[in-house]
Amino acid sequence: MAELNFKQELTSVFGQPVAENPTQAMIEAAYQHHGLDWRYLTIEVAPEDLPAAVQGMRAMNFRGGNLTIPHKVAVIPLLDRLSEAAQLMGAVNCIIREGDELVGDNTDGKGFVDSLRPVCDPAGKKVVILGAGGAARAISVELALAGVEDITIVNRDSGRGTGLLDLLNGPVAKATSVKATFVPWEGDFDVPPGTDVVINATSIGLFPDVNARIPLHMASLEPNMVVADVIPNPPETRLVKEARAIGCEVLDGLGMLVNQGVIGFRLWTGVDPDPVIMRRALETVFDA
Repeated sequence: MAELNFKQELTSVFGQPVAENPTQAMIEAAYQHHGLDWRYLTIEVAPEDLPAAVQGMRAMNFRGGNLTIPHKVAVIPLLDRLSEAAQLMGAVNCIIREGDELVGDNTDGKGFVDSLRPVCDPAGKKVVILGAGGAARAISVELALAGVEDITIVNRDSGRGTGLLDLLNGPVAKATSVKATFVPWEGDFDVPPGTDVVINATSIGLFPDVNARIPLHMASLEPNMVVADVIPNPPETRLVKEARAIGCEVLDGLGMLVNQGVIGFRLWTGVDPDPVIMRRALETVFDA
């Protein structure tokens, strides 16, 4: 008789709000496809409860997990160490158990770059990033490492915006050729002529506020620009719809979500997952 084993390996996502986060659908589809008896739990964690939640991961021997809004920075002092990428970005979206340690990494930026490459080689390009939070930090750093020449950060909070600017023009610039500028977000933003890629790295348009309007002069977009939205729910945000109508090449948030999920899956399990299975699971959820 074969040895019985009813123990499932656990992974998760912590966030608030988190009910609209679709990561579980694609990760568990990949677990099933690859014959892994693992689970991915979607868990609502308030900011004040994050230390207890991370301690719970330790106590219950979670194999890893993801962090989403608002935990990507707050989780850092709760972990044993960070990857080089997460340390540089100052944001963590992925936790990996290595022995008795919980290690923080960041797969957001790599996932975004992987979704961008099929439509636009980042090398030498000029990019506008709307927002300066955890996602913007990860994306901007990875774009710089991929050869982007010029990054404009647009954000309402000048402290956070200049903080990201200092990171890009300081430690990141030493390893790349990037030049970054910060523009305070006051009223509707005009995308500068000659911009190659415009990225919404804010939460504007996230379910349930699907009709929320990004303060952006849509007339400043040009058909030769790539417009990307990091929001996966809904995949076709208002920005994606309006930019597509102008004739821009658009990237929805599912591409970045799948690609960063592939990286996290590999770090947790040691298995290279099938991204087609993961994308298909998300498309089924959203009837896309």
